[in-house]
Amino acid sequence: MSSLKSNFAELRTRVRDGRELGYASFEPIFYLIFSPAEILEVKRQTPAWIASLKREGWEVHRFSIAEEINSLLSTDPRYKIWLMADRQAPLEWTRANQSIANALNGTNGLQRRLEMLLERLEGKKNTLVLVTDLESLHPYLRIGAIESNLQGKFHVPTIFLYPGERAGKTGLKFLGFYNEDGNYRSVHIGN
Repeated sequence: MSSLKSNFAELRTRVRDGRELGYASFEPIFYLIFSPAEILEVKRQTPAWIASLKREGWEVHRFSIAEEINSLLSTDPRYKIWLMADRQAPLEWTRANQSIANALNGTNGLQRRLEMLLERLEGKKNTLVLVTDLESLHPYLRIGAIESNLQGKFHVPTIFLYPGERAGKTGLKFLGFYNEDGNYRSVHIGN
């Protein structure tokens, strides 16, 4: 846990210092990278981290991937079909997973929900977005694709709590077993 604690302290410093950077090419996107084995500890620490950010004067807006997925899927007309398919053949999830992935990637999917939050917060000082529960994206999509599609829209600091591994200077391996993705334009702290 000490590495999580020190990595979060470094993250807070980098976010605070990033607030003072004014050049146009900098998008304030930060990843706190931790081992997938630490997912539960990160969940335990998240309320304390939010409290410490608030004490530093930040207005924190949490964007839980798990909660957004639940909201999207439970209101989708296909929801009952997915549940029925799972009950009938619980080990044959390929088609249902593809259908769920399509729903999450759709016009009003996860990316749009994050974009709407970023739009709503644009121009607000001392505001940041904390994106949690990224492991909920498995096996549907990767956060790197969402980040890439939202390029130019991160006007407030956005922190992603990322379970995975570093792969070189800019690459990341989601959950430690996906292929390396080097399309990140963000600051990486941790593992």
